[in-house]
Amino acid sequence: MIIDVKNTIDKIKSEIEQIKSQINYEPKLISLVVEPDESTISYLNSQKKSAKKYGINLEIIESKNLIDDLKKYNEDSSVDGIFVGRPLRKGYTELDVAKNINPLKDVEGVSLYNIGSMFYESEIFVPCTAEAVVKIIEDIEDTEGKNIVIMGRSTTVGKPVAILLQKHGRDATVTVTHTRTKDLKEITKKADILVAAIGKANFVDQTFVKEGTIIIDVGINVINGKIVGDVSKEVSEICNVTPVPGGVGNVTSVILMRNVFKAALN
Repeated sequence: MIIDVKNTIDKIKSEIEQIKSQINYEPKLISLVVEPDESTISYLNSQKKSAKKYGINLEIIESKNLIDDLKKYNEDSSVDGIFVGRPLRKGYTELDVAKNINPLKDVEGVSLYNIGSMFYESEIFVPCTAEAVVKIIEDIEDTEGKNIVIMGRSTTVGKPVAILLQKHGRDATVTVTHTRTKDLKEITKKADILVAAIGKANFVDQTFVKEGTIIIDVGINVINGKIVGDVSKEVSEICNVTPVPGGVGNVTSVILMRNVFKAALN
């Protein structure tokens, strides 16, 4: 069965409307990109449409020096939120962004402050995709005591999802697997909920899961010009699976827009 994320999106849209009612101006989002490729440009075009839809003043800037520009817009009082386009170029790393972005404007939730604050359950923002995963799960299942297996240990999905699901009030039992995990299928078959975030097209098939498992497919892969997830289509015959496209990605986009309004309110 395919999981419909419309209810999750509608809840976030309601959050946006509540925050907008407390702000008397159009929030400004700066999107910094370095040598954007075709995929980045495509994403930014989509971001433009979302910003216009929700009433956000979006300015896209092709950066010549990412660190200097981050510092510049950190201090610019007219800017509410800062987004950095991926993939990063010219030798920049995710750590460069995390170290240099103002956590109050960090609408992606990637700053060292926000990542560290997750451990203390007092973050301003969390990584958007990680929050999307958790919100989808919470809308369809009580996480308390559930055995949740995460495939992937990235700083934007796997690791933060694990932290968020262990938060007091969610209380899940979490296992994180990765490329060096032994007996992977034996672990995933025991999952009540499986989060697939490994970046390998159609990797998870029916041999990885038990019937009735809830699966959140975070993967975005392109095969023969089509976007596919990390989970094979036939898995939805025996499990509940989020679609790709139209699942986690859609929720993530709305969360990013909401975070711009949160930044303006802060």
